[in-house]
Amino acid sequence: MKQKFSIDSGVVYGALQVPSPNFNDRPESETVSLLVLHNISLPPGQFGGGYVERFFQNQLPVDEHPYFAEIQDLQVSAHLLIARDGAVTQFVNLNARAWHAGLSQFDGREQCNDFSIGIELEGTDDQPFTDTQYAVLAELTQAIQLAYPAVMSDRIAGHSDIAPGRKTDPGPCFDWQRFRNEIGQEQ
Repeated sequence: MKQKFSIDSGVVYGALQVPSPNFNDRPESETVSLLVLHNISLPPGQFGGGYVERFFQNQLPVDEHPYFAEIQDLQVSAHLLIARDGAVTQFVNLNARAWHAGLSQFDGREQCNDFSIGIELEGTDDQPFTDTQYAVLAELTQAIQLAYPAVMSDRIAGHSDIAPGRKTDPGPCFDWQRFRNEIGQEQ
């Protein structure tokens, strides 16, 4: 079943809305011009369970897994999460600055959170993403590009591209060529 997404005033219609407190305003008159792809799984290598959602809401139950105690003080978020089954959750309005990129640089500019949208794919560096995730990511990307025309194909990057040496996601199992084919931007 194919989902349809539309964006109005930074809200992604077709996504479950689960607000995160981890955001702030973009700098005044900043234009969204970059899409950053990530992967995440909590606990590492495990899917489902709602832990990513709880992490982005600062509600991670630290007694349920040893790794959670290591990250309990982090305050991070992404604009969107695509689960393994293709379900989409929006944590931060696309017009606001989510805290997903950290120390980063793209096209000579630092602080990518100021001008980017972050999408997390539920996954790991070493496991393939699902067919459904690729289809949903392509559809979301097209909706984002329609709403934010400065996000052109050459302004879609992995977290590893904007924070090399510090981050590795979305990882070597992410098929960039397949993704670009699905959004109609073959390279």
